[in-house]
Amino acid sequence: MGVSLTAPRLLQAARGEVVDRPPVWMMRQAGRYMKAYRDLREKYPSFRDRSEIPEVAIEVSLQPWRAFQPDGVILFSDIVTPLPGLGIDMDIAEGKGPIIHSPIRTSAQVDHLHPLDPEAALPFIKTILQALRQEVGNQSTVLGFVGAPWTLAAYAVEGKGSKTYSIIKNMAFTEPTMLHQLLSKLADAIAIYMRYQIDCGAQVVQMFDSWAGQLSPQDYDTFALPYQKRVFQQVKATHPDTPLILLVSGSAGVLERMAQSGADIVTVDWSVDMADARARLGKDVKVQGNLDPGVLFGSKDFIRDRILDTVRKAGNWGHILNLGHGVLPQTPEENVAFFFETAKQLNALV
Repeated sequence: MGVSLTAPRLLQAARGEVVDRPPVWMMRQAGRYMKAYRDLREKYPSFRDRSEIPEVAIEVSLQPWRAFQPDGVILFSDIVTPLPGLGIDMDIAEGKGPIIHSPIRTSAQVDHLHPLDPEAALPFIKTILQALRQEVGNQSTVLGFVGAPWTLAAYAVEGKGSKTYSIIKNMAFTEPTMLHQLLSKLADAIAIYMRYQIDCGAQVVQMFDSWAGQLSPQDYDTFALPYQKRVFQQVKATHPDTPLILLVSGSAGVLERMAQSGADIVTVDWSVDMADARARLGKDVKVQGNLDPGVLFGSKDFIRDRILDTVRKAGNWGHILNLGHGVLPQTPEENVAFFFETAKQLNALV
């Protein structure tokens, strides 16, 4: 008997093995659209408490597992969680996202950043991931996740989310040496953090370069891609068997570049037709995605049709069914349940 007979479906698909149906999970499947989460949020109003107090984060991570039995259970956390461990103070404002109290604007600030020691800075991560592995056993795959260097740099420099990214682009185009030093430090810290998550029990890890789609392709090649590669190369050197996923929001223009990052699986968002994505990436690249989260506001027939359309276009190898981005807060819970039910019946439907 080989290992893969007991490996959960998502892990098998992520490794490139043939499975009976595409595994399915949802980005942000733990979160505001669920009543159970909103109830817990009243008791723990601080996002950092919800994601850093182990028993609370474990409970939140498992809420969608108990409700829908997805093929992936992802650590409830935030991409900025490791930043305080480098010396970048942050908080996460409800409904607004990360706030960096002293944005990085000078070389001296970059020089003051220190290497990440996850055991010291993020001990809760181990507790959470070990508990998730124990809870789901071989019935689901435990996913870790990290932010990518460009996106974390954008938060660290802008100080919060942005629509224009004018502050970090100003730095990129007028003081590139300083930004490259920051990106290098972030890449090395993220690689340490990713390896730590794997050591603590994550079976697959997704890297979110959420804001890299805001770069022109030539700037993506300068400020995003080399640092994605730097992270993935370091992780692959020590953990060659752990599948790694890359997400870039609004990635239609850089899809082929994503495949050059060293990621095993490219997340495709809904700005690209899945058949086009498959053609552009080639048959050897595994994909994840790519339903528009807004589809979940439609009727059950509409949701089913869109799932079938995506799965047929993706083909029967190397596809993890997911949304193209996180599930939206106003999404009806019963539609999420229907999405998962339909996905699990796919071997009978397709």
